[in-house]
Amino acid sequence: MKRLIATTLLLNALFVALLLPRYPWIPWIAADALLLAGLFALLPRGRGKGLLAAAVGALYAILAFFALSDVLVRQSIGRPFNLYLELGVAGSVFDLMESNLGIGLSLVVLLVLAIVFFALGGFVARLLSRLGAGTPARAGQGVALAGALAVAVSWFPQSTVGLSASQLTATQVQLAADTHQATQAFRQYLEDNPEAGEIASLAELANIDVILGFIESYGISALTDPRYRPVIGARLEQMEQDLRAAGLHIVTGRLRSPVQGGQSWLAHTTLLSGQWINTQLDYEIFLASGFPTLINDLDSTGHDTVAVMPAITEPWPEGRAFGYDRIYDANTMDYRGPPLNWVTMPDQYTWSWFQRRIRDQARSPLFAELALISSHAPWVPVLPVLADWDSIGDGETFNQWRDSGEAPASLWRDPERVREHYARALDYALNVATGYATRHVDRKTLLVLLGDHQAAPLITGDNASRDVVVHIISGDRELLEPFVTNSTLPGFSWGTQPDEDQGGPAMARFRPFLQQQFSAGAPPDAMEISATGTIEN
Repeated sequence: MKRLIATTLLLNALFVALLLPRYPWIPWIAADALLLAGLFALLPRGRGKGLLAAAVGALYAILAFFALSDVLVRQSIGRPFNLYLELGVAGSVFDLMESNLGIGLSLVVLLVLAIVFFALGGFVARLLSRLGAGTPARAGQGVALAGALAVAVSWFPQSTVGLSASQLTATQVQLAADTHQATQAFRQYLEDNPEAGEIASLAELANIDVILGFIESYGISALTDPRYRPVIGARLEQMEQDLRAAGLHIVTGRLRSPVQGGQSWLAHTTLLSGQWINTQLDYEIFLASGFPTLINDLDSTGHDTVAVMPAITEPWPEGRAFGYDRIYDANTMDYRGPPLNWVTMPDQYTWSWFQRRIRDQARSPLFAELALISSHAPWVPVLPVLADWDSIGDGETFNQWRDSGEAPASLWRDPERVREHYARALDYALNVATGYATRHVDRKTLLVLLGDHQAAPLITGDNASRDVVVHIISGDRELLEPFVTNSTLPGFSWGTQPDEDQGGPAMARFRPFLQQQFSAGAPPDAMEISATGTIEN
């Protein structure tokens, strides 16, 4: 009897641990633990009981992996763990680990986690297999009955009786069903609305260089959060002064990104396509559809279309599917400086290389998408901005900072210092983008600088807006007038400060807006699909 009580309490604690990340309260009773303890107390000893205990232990290890993954996913990209989606990005997660920790340490971390989960599963199996000896049948029946009642009660709304295995499993099944429904709806939309995918020639931009610079993790929290506003607010004030002194004009607004904390390619594709793409499955469906994008729109006006992707270090077949004339990645950008943890090269080099190798040699109007990655986690080291841009060359000058800054594993032990480094890295990204604009933007340039997504919840806090800041710069004021006078893309105004109180429209509205304002035809409204599969215009 004592063994039954002690084992039941220990099992309850182990199963409650699976529930803690998901509930704002502490669920004192894990109903599955009671039910399992009672049932195993009633089972006779034998091979069958041992095998069943091993199966339950394996299930517990899997659920423990789900619980840990849910915490990590919520803190990194601001949504619950969804196995249906996560399987498609597991490779990208490992690449991120490798770039920050190195291949050796990454493998050690994975091995340690595997050992921990295996040990947990084995411990649960051993506890269950030892139940029964010397336990009165009536006691086992009582615990099993209490567990069955707790399981039933726990399924009622607002119940404070926690469930582990059944509820976590049901959650993943429901998420998979909802995600499948959403992706099927998106696939059907693309098939049923070919007119939405028509190319619109942006005739009024025919002789304009259109440059799209995605600044990593430049979310609205950089201004609305008092921890970052002093740094970023001051940077935007200086940016406005510098642009005005250079004879340039700027309008600023905000757009809602489909993602937070990661998966930047979903935000890039949403903006380029005019379709709401918030899962890896939708991304793959979109690429397979042949649906045109802003790249095709500007290609039809005679623009040379170029992608500058310094974060890409492996083959990128998806890039070819977008239809760029040329794609440059980390291996083709002639960088001779040091890698900076995850960041392959600093933004100042990316801007300098782009101007020297692409714009200065262009023989036709240019459309370029640049991924500006200096403000990508882990935000260490943060380099100074070189005053002499002509000295940048092939980047060897950055070797003086090869070993500067501490290791990411050290910095990330202190969340407050991580947040400080985030603000500094974003300040650097905005500083060098401003430096590029004052030197190379003119009346024949439309420079769009925007965030791809908010930083992770560790930086923004939970439930932060998913809006990003958007700056549009040109030497020609008339090019910017439509952004502040047209209501189809609300919220833009002159200057560098976005509206901090009013949320922005979806990022998917940007391409239709350009089509409406800079070409003769007006396309259908952009489509949004929510996580539950609902289609919204």
